[in-house]
Amino acid sequence: MATKAMDFALGSNPHACFSINPPKLTKVRVFTIRCSAPLSSDSAATGLVERPWKVADARLVLEDGSIWRAKSFGASGTQVGEVVFNTSLTGYQEILTDPSYAGQFVLMTNPHIGNTGVNFDDEESRQCFLAGLVIRSLSIMTSNWRCAETLGDYLAERNIMGIYDVDTRAITRRLRQDGSLIGVLSTENSKTDGELLEISRSWDIVGVDLISGVSCDAPYEWVDKTKSAWDFNCDGRDGEAYRVVAYDFGIKHNILRRLSSYGCKITVVPSTWPASETLKMKPDGVLFSNGPGDPSAVPYAVETVKEIIGNVPVFGICMGHQLLGQALGGKTFKMKFGHHGGNHPVRNLRNSCVEISAQNHNYAVDPASLPEGVEVTHVNLNDGSCAGLAYPALKIMSLQYHPEASPGPHDSDCAFREFIDLMKSVRQNA
Repeated sequence: MATKAMDFALGSNPHACFSINPPKLTKVRVFTIRCSAPLSSDSAATGLVERPWKVADARLVLEDGSIWRAKSFGASGTQVGEVVFNTSLTGYQEILTDPSYAGQFVLMTNPHIGNTGVNFDDEESRQCFLAGLVIRSLSIMTSNWRCAETLGDYLAERNIMGIYDVDTRAITRRLRQDGSLIGVLSTENSKTDGELLEISRSWDIVGVDLISGVSCDAPYEWVDKTKSAWDFNCDGRDGEAYRVVAYDFGIKHNILRRLSSYGCKITVVPSTWPASETLKMKPDGVLFSNGPGDPSAVPYAVETVKEIIGNVPVFGICMGHQLLGQALGGKTFKMKFGHHGGNHPVRNLRNSCVEISAQNHNYAVDPASLPEGVEVTHVNLNDGSCAGLAYPALKIMSLQYHPEASPGPHDSDCAFREFIDLMKSVRQNA
């Protein structure tokens, strides 16, 4: 750094130089400063100065041809997936570990992510199944008493890619207008934009069995309940135990915790578990869980549902709801951009109450295709889509959304009580 001093004369009042009668002149010293920074070895060769901040080093290329420059965090490499947006304000760790996001990039519409870090109590499955995370602003610090590590370190350890400093509002508008799009995330400079675009246009999520990649390999018993510090709706539990077989199509841990808190003894079985083996276990009820992807891509699961309904009370959640719809003779369809978030209003048509619900699905049941006797019990107030079904004659109930929340409000937790009452009525009439 070098300095150079130059003297010149000014009045004691600098504004006085413009007056008619200037005062006596005094000397003022002005410094000229020239700064320079040392070059790294790589930068010295090119003559470029190394920047002390992170620059854009990643690209999100969508199948519509748009290219979004961003900064990377977490893992590096190239990954393809379906881009969906989630409107939740909190709960990014539960979203990361929700198996229903397998094969998808989750774009958070809330701009500030990472400020609470991550902890190991809020995970909803054994690992992260999503393809990547897209956010506007990555918090540079964490502030939470349960924080165990930063979001970036957490994703890097689990080989999950993330990008930030990208215009998530513009991408969300594009998804709402054009529907969910296939995209490619890459930090590899060796791949051209054209190559990444070709990858996005040659991959598809429709018709792919994603359940087999997230389901458990063998049956196991689940015993954990909601911790006492976090429990709610404790009144009215009669203490009776009900044996429930839960099909793991990508089940979230909090579904199991809520059932256990309501007195259920739970056996979790793989998605391919035969219906005959389930009925041999003589359960009081069967749960068909949430899960990722297209219900039409898993005909084996639909056949399992067909063989079980009518024998015991059943409860379907999300993917389980869609499989029940198909098993009853109905049809499912892919939505334009799906429902993803913890703030979706749903009307319960039986009591006219409105529940704020947590949702995560890209497919829905067409109520017009359902046979006589099947009742639509809930409707999504944003678009009028079917959000719940019941078939009293066969002791069937289902919801398109997540009554366990995690993350999200607890408005729909009463659905677990309804399932308990359904099993209780069958036991009393046996």
